[in-house]
Amino acid sequence: MKTVKLYNGVEIPLIGLGTYQLKMGLQTYKTVLSSLEMGYRHIDTARIYLNERSVGKAIKNSGLPREQIFVTTKMWNNSILNRKGEQAFKNSLKRLRLEYVDLYLLHWPIEGYLDAYKVLEKLYEEKKIRSFGVSNFLIRHLENLKTHDLQKPMVNQIEVNPYYQNDELVDYCQKNDIVVEAYSPLGGSKYSCLNDETLLRIAKKYQVSTSQVVLKWLTQRNIVVLPRSKSIEHLKNNLDLDNFVLSDKDISDIKALNKNFKTGDNPEVYK
Repeated sequence: MKTVKLYNGVEIPLIGLGTYQLKMGLQTYKTVLSSLEMGYRHIDTARIYLNERSVGKAIKNSGLPREQIFVTTKMWNNSILNRKGEQAFKNSLKRLRLEYVDLYLLHWPIEGYLDAYKVLEKLYEEKKIRSFGVSNFLIRHLENLKTHDLQKPMVNQIEVNPYYQNDELVDYCQKNDIVVEAYSPLGGSKYSCLNDETLLRIAKKYQVSTSQVVLKWLTQRNIVVLPRSKSIEHLKNNLDLDNFVLSDKDISDIKALNKNFKTGDNPEVYK
């Protein structure tokens, strides 16, 4: 599994399993366990997904050494608003049945995020998390952290896909040594790009799927991808990206697909 190095030296696998909208219980458990069996080593969950317990159970029953699995979870908004970040982390850790997490994120830049971010720094200093970062933060939020003399995040998890390329924010993060993680890399159900004619043409050229083309387009730029699937076949395909390299022309053609079609909520107005 290829990795990208965070600025503190921790390595994060470029391909992870996103668990958003996987139902708690058997669906999440089976999907995570199957993913680990086929070679995934990066699992992304969150308090609001309500499936941390199932993720933790699958990790425990996988038989893999804990240090081989990169686990991410996130602090939800009520804990940020109510200044209960430390308790939120303890609760997540208990649900996951882990002694630490590899990456802990603030889920949204809502009121109270500066205080919550200080909790992340404290947890990191106490070695309860190996790295920390944010999700859905815009440039102004990242600059605000800097203004308050807070350590820059190691990761920003944001929406990036061919129809919503988010270039300004991606460029800002990469220039400032903040690793970008892409959620909804395939566009989601609202603006799926899987049947796009340009992507289909490129996929045919390399004899791969359109999802593989999109994931390669992102990982070639050292952007971590978090695709979600319940299909074993799709999960396997998402890992199989080593047999082709997109040309400059391919990348240029994909760049031309940007429509600013955003699937997720807008951090500018999110409350």
